Amino acid sequence: MDIDHCFQRGSGVAELASSDKFAAIRELIRGAPVFRQIADLESFEEAVIAREKLQSTGFGHGVAVAHGRMPGLARVLIGFGLSRAGIPFESVDGKPVHLLFIIASPPHLSLDYLQVLSTLVRCVRERNLRESILACPGAKEMETRIREAFSSDLNRQACQATG
Repeated sequence: MDIDHCFQRGSGVAELASSDKFAAIRELIRGAPVFRQIADLESFEEAVIAREKLQSTGFGHGVAVAHGRMPGLARVLIGFGLSRAGIPFESVDGKPVHLLFIIASPPHLSLDYLQVLSTLVRCVRERNLRESILACPGAKEMETRIREAFSSDLNRQACQATG
C-alpha cells in the first residue's frame, strides 16, 4: 500500500479561524495545499459535510477525523488544521476539537483508506503527540511531527505483520 506520502509539505494549516465545524471543514479543504490535487473542491467539501451530518467524526481528546470519497483521485490525501480556540464538534467527549484531520480517498482504495485512518487514530490517541503538535509554531513543524509519528506507526505495524 502506498501511503508513505501522507503528511508531506502542504498538508497542514497552522491556525484555523472558523468557530463552526462545517466552516472549519471548508476552511481546511480550501487552505491545505494538498487538496489542490482535487479537481472539484466544492464537491469534495459537500461529500465531507454530508458525511459529517450523518454522525460527528469528533472522537474525543480534541481530535476529529472527517472524511469523504472522491472519484478521480490517484491516492489517499490527508490535510489537517489546528484550532487553538477549539471548534464545537459534537465530539463523543463533548470537548471542542483542536486538531481537525480530513481524509480524501478514491472509492477504489478502500484498504489504503482504512490503513490511513487506523494509523492516524493510533497516533493521535497519544497525548504527547497531540500536545507537541499543539505547541508547534507553524505548519511545517506540525507536518514534521505528525509525519514522523505516522511513519513510525506504519513501520511498527509492518514489523508486527511480518514478525
